Amino acid sequence: MNNLQLIATAPMGLEAVVARELKDLGYTETKVENGRVTFTGGLADICRANLWLRTSDRVLIKMGEFPATTFDELFEGTKAIEWPEWIPEDGEFPVEGRSHKSQLTSVPACQSIVKKAVVEKMKSAYGTEWFPEDGQRYVIEVWLRDDIALITLDTTGPGLHKRGYRKLVTEAPLKETMAAAMILLSRWRPERPLYDPFCGSGTIPIEAAMIGWNIAPGLRRTFNSEGWPVIPAELWEAAREEAFDAVKDDIPLAIAGSDIDPSAIEVAEAAVKKAGFARDIKLSVLPVAKVKPEGDYGCIITNPPYGTRLGDETEAEKALRQLGYAALFLPTWSFFALSPSKSLEQYFGRSADKKRKLFNGRIECAYYQYFGPLPPFSRG
Repeated sequence: MNNLQLIATAPMGLEAVVARELKDLGYTETKVENGRVTFTGGLADICRANLWLRTSDRVLIKMGEFPATTFDELFEGTKAIEWPEWIPEDGEFPVEGRSHKSQLTSVPACQSIVKKAVVEKMKSAYGTEWFPEDGQRYVIEVWLRDDIALITLDTTGPGLHKRGYRKLVTEAPLKETMAAAMILLSRWRPERPLYDPFCGSGTIPIEAAMIGWNIAPGLRRTFNSEGWPVIPAELWEAAREEAFDAVKDDIPLAIAGSDIDPSAIEVAEAAVKKAGFARDIKLSVLPVAKVKPEGDYGCIITNPPYGTRLGDETEAEKALRQLGYAALFLPTWSFFALSPSKSLEQYFGRSADKKRKLFNGRIECAYYQYFGPLPPFSRG
């Protein structure tokens, strides 16, 4: 199984970031589509991708793809897949689904057909009429789009944003995958200061520290496919050993964050401690108007309050104005802010050098990027 078609799913707008991550991991041939990036790999690559991908939601195996305008076509196409090669007799195999611009519009009906087809395939292989489904979990998904059925098997389980360091959350937390994307899209490097004046539960500082020390984001968690007999345990052991060997925790970090809400800082401190950065990330209770980050040529990377979920729009606008004012006193710094506000550039007094449309959950935002001067040691 060395020529598997693997799919790294991507939040809308982050497909290119996921593709770049895969390229950096050595997967040079990728196919980028809406919401996913397909690449080729073997069983070991399932382990590596789950451990290393920072901005992807999950890693799937592409089991089959075929036209399906009728339930018969969906059934036969699914039954033709060699499910027993993957799912043991006691495996639990729930079916999830979605449909878009297809004749088969009933998702529950499609899920039922796929489930029936898988059962029929396994009956002939295992010589039984009934499956207990009390073993390891194998989540099958049927995606119908433009009358084409894509059948996948989820290797991840709970989404890749669940790193394992955050047990408590603030009211409107930023997903770890989005925080990592914001950092990867910035000019920040470990040798530069980084500050988040709206740090909430500390996600951006923690993700930056993990990137700075080259810590694989999946090191602290497990995955559904870790218990699959088809993937030898030694492959997971080798992938984890590779990840541990790659850690560079001797690099000094200048990462800090603040928030006006003391309870948010309590949550952030707990997460920072859990992530192992209690000595390396400085947190404080502070309004953005009093923010004075240390150092030069740093990056402010932040997710300011929106006013849609937290507080009100007046307070959100006030925070953005104060952020723009703080920028005046940091001439060598670069600024990166994810916000749905159409007025952020007005508060900054100039147009962003670059804007990128991203979705924080279901909220359409722009990632405003203001590039300050590069540090002298980065020039040339």
